[in-house]
Amino acid sequence: MEAFTAGAFTEAARSCAGEVQLYGAVPGAIGGPRAGQLPLAPRSVSSLRLPLQLGQARRPLRVIAGIILTPGGGRVFGTSAGSLQATGTGNIMDMLQKDVNLASERPRTSQHQDMVWIPGGTFRMGSDYHYPEEAPVHRVTVDGFWIDRTPITNRAFRKFVNATGHVTFAEIKPDPEDYPGALTHMLKAGSLVFTPPKHAVDLRDWSQWWKFKFGANWRRPYGPRSSISGLDDHPVVHIAYRDAEAYANWAGKELPTEAEWEFAARGGLDGAEFAWGNELTPGGKPMANTWQGNFPQENLAHDGYERTSPVSTFPPNGYGLCDMIGNVWEWTADWYAPKHEAEAAKACCIPSNPRGGREEQSYDPCQPEIKIPRKVLKGGSHLCAPNYCRRYRPAARHAQPVDTSTSHVGFRCVVRDRPNA
Repeated sequence: MEAFTAGAFTEAARSCAGEVQLYGAVPGAIGGPRAGQLPLAPRSVSSLRLPLQLGQARRPLRVIAGIILTPGGGRVFGTSAGSLQATGTGNIMDMLQKDVNLASERPRTSQHQDMVWIPGGTFRMGSDYHYPEEAPVHRVTVDGFWIDRTPITNRAFRKFVNATGHVTFAEIKPDPEDYPGALTHMLKAGSLVFTPPKHAVDLRDWSQWWKFKFGANWRRPYGPRSSISGLDDHPVVHIAYRDAEAYANWAGKELPTEAEWEFAARGGLDGAEFAWGNELTPGGKPMANTWQGNFPQENLAHDGYERTSPVSTFPPNGYGLCDMIGNVWEWTADWYAPKHEAEAAKACCIPSNPRGGREEQSYDPCQPEIKIPRKVLKGGSHLCAPNYCRRYRPAARHAQPVDTSTSHVGFRCVVRDRPNA
């Protein structure tokens, strides 16, 4: 069985899409207009790790309601209460009941606390002037919904973990069975951390600024010697899709669709370039935590921050929402499709509450043998820069493998019910 090496990763990605991006570990959103991904073997229990010598997974795994089944049903890995466990198939219902009980242990505060009601409406979604995956502009209608005023913070995520014992993908040691041929000493829990180089580098090679660090996770965002002490009001990071979904279930909420998220981000400014208007820094004032300077080696930090910033630091948009742009990318519930649907020919045919593409269409077309589905990320992050990733706009979007966690991806939640009359 042929194994891929780090050098092969780089060359394969360049030939595939002209960029160097990591499948299942580095969000393609960090640069380049397309979602070229590297040909790593899929990992179904935890996020992919580098540097590893990887072959293909021995068997396909299917994730159903937090339980991972082998095709023959001979083994079941449960994630109830956030703990990775092996059990017989006869105990499936017991684990499912634990998940149900876990969901009932929700905060006793108001479900809508620190949320904003978005009245819904019809708007022009997407953009025809930037990256191809944002096109075409098309009208979409969404119903009203509640959305978190800010991204989920370290304080809020800690409360969730303390209540449930949830273990994030980044904290789970890779199983050698999922990486036949992997170097044993590299099979450790960790995640990818942005590490700026000290000099100019080839912008096609993401490995110049992304480093896999053992022990990096939401509690230790920059590696094992870091901590979130003093960062309670910063957005939680190193969150894979499963982690965001688990939090939302516990809180009695859901993750937003891409249409809901973009409608909320626009703040009532239909068709505007940014969430606050058509100028990036009106009057020279930073409106979001993004990158100033030459990415990735020069961060001038004119906005006051080199990394994440406390939520609510920058002005809210027209709906009163903070950090819809910049700071951290945010998960949505939609499967990724490489472009939007075409504009409806008649007003009667405008899509209502669209839910994105199909799971089978979200796989990386450059690597059809890899079956890790991808969700849509929105909003850009503190690493988005004019010279590299101009995705600090409501229309911007990018594919993210569901097993990915990094130091600049977070989330917020929605509730789909109407306010009391």
